[in-house]
Amino acid sequence: MRTLFAAPLLCLPLLAFADCQDRLNDLTKTLQPGRTLATELSTCKVWPANPSHTLAVLALPQQGGTDKHTVYDVEIVVADSRSGKIIAHRFEKGALTSDAIGLRSVALDTASWRLTRDVLAFGVRATHEGTSRVAPFAQTTLSLYVVDGTTLSRRLDTLVTQTSGGQWDGNCAGRFTDTSRAIALGPAGPSGYASLIVSEKVVTTTNTPTRSDCTSTERTTKRPSVSLEYDGTHYPVPTALSRH
Repeated sequence: MRTLFAAPLLCLPLLAFADCQDRLNDLTKTLQPGRTLATELSTCKVWPANPSHTLAVLALPQQGGTDKHTVYDVEIVVADSRSGKIIAHRFEKGALTSDAIGLRSVALDTASWRLTRDVLAFGVRATHEGTSRVAPFAQTTLSLYVVDGTTLSRRLDTLVTQTSGGQWDGNCAGRFTDTSRAIALGPAGPSGYASLIVSEKVVTTTNTPTRSDCTSTERTTKRPSVSLEYDGTHYPVPTALSRH
């Protein structure tokens, strides 16, 4: 994911950010005048851990996209919940792609990501899904951001939190795997940042046709947890946990 920072502090006219979904176009006009907003892939939310701030993600399709392939630039925004003034933002060029594996949703994760006593992060989750009926596929990734002056710094980059897929004959026989990962904050390391403890559960479902029915069997496997440590700038994500 290539990134580009935009540092100037910008502001909007006074507005009621409680209705933030209606204000996404205003944010777009301020930060990316002339660009088209993909409203179905853009979102905003008051930050529960810091209600004076409102978070937003703006998905902006690049020119030349088609129904089969579109690349999106992304603006991630933190704004004052009362006035709408932009506190910090980050522009990520070509951050998201929708092709054979289509981009289905973008969501804000406002769990309590307190990385240190003074550093609070928020998350952006992106979900992609395939269109094949006999070989379904879906994947969700998580990135974490913190306010860093008038910009946002990414502390975790596209950790895969869920993957599901498999193959079947369109009638019964087939095998499906669902891998889900939970992330918990662990003890602080030498940097003072909490470690991220990633636990993983894999559910494998096998469907088998019988004479008059279709039977399913499930097998659940829990894999050893992985600890991600802050290296001074971000949490490196192992290849096995990143989007391919």
